[in-house]
Amino acid sequence: MKDEKIPEHVAIIMDGNGRWARKKHMPRSYGHLQGVKRVDEIVAAARQMGVKFLTLFAFSVENWDRPKKEVEMLMSVLARSLDKKVKELDEAGIRFQVLGREEGVPERILKSLKAAQEKTKHHGAMTLNLAFNYGARQEILDAVKKISREVKEGTRSLDQVTEKSFGSMLYTKGTPDPDLLIRTSGEQRISNFMLWQLSYSELYFTEKYWPDFNKKEFEKAIADYQKRERRYGKI
Repeated sequence: MKDEKIPEHVAIIMDGNGRWARKKHMPRSYGHLQGVKRVDEIVAAARQMGVKFLTLFAFSVENWDRPKKEVEMLMSVLARSLDKKVKELDEAGIRFQVLGREEGVPERILKSLKAAQEKTKHHGAMTLNLAFNYGARQEILDAVKKISREVKEGTRSLDQVTEKSFGSMLYTKGTPDPDLLIRTSGEQRISNFMLWQLSYSELYFTEKYWPDFNKKEFEKAIADYQKRERRYGKI
C-alpha cells in the first residue's frame, strides 16, 4: 500500500452483524459481540496508516425502533465494553468523541460516554468518533434551530449564516468532512448518515459483513481510495 494519499477522515457504516450471525445459525447478539471485537482491529489499522479521524456509525435514532430485547442487548454490550475500550484508547493517545443527541440515551450509558470523552479529550494521536443516537436529518434540524435562535436574538445576522458557520453548529464541529465513507454488508445507501458532511466524500461499498471486515479489507478500501481523483466539481 502507498503511504501517500491516506485519507485524513474515514467514516464507516458498520452493517451486517445480524445477517452474519444468522448465516452461522447464531443469535443476532452473537453478531453484535463479534462486531465490537472487529472495532479494535480497524481502529488500530487506521491509526497505523496515519488516518487522523475515524467515525463509526454505531447506533442511529431509528435503531430505537428495533425489538426491545435487541436494543437492551446493544446497550448492555456498549456498557460492558466502554470502560475497557476507553482505557485502551487512553493508553494509545486516541481522543474519543460522541456524535449524536443525548435525549433518550439511558443515563448509565450517557454518563459513561461523557466520562470517556473527558478522559481522552487532550489526546491527539487520532480521533475516534462514535456516532451514537445519531441521525443526519436530526443533526441538520438541530443546527437550523440553533442558528434560528441566534438570528432571532440578534446575536447573528442572516448574512453571517454561511456554510462554515452552519458546519460549526453540527455535531461534527471541529472535525473535517470524511474523505472516504465505507459501508459493509453489500448495502449501497448512506442511511441518514452525515448527509451534510458527505457531499464530496468518496464512497466504498463492500459485500463483507462487518464481523468479516478485517484489517486486510480496510487496507483494500484505502487502496481503492488512493486510485481515485477527487475534483470537487472542477475539471
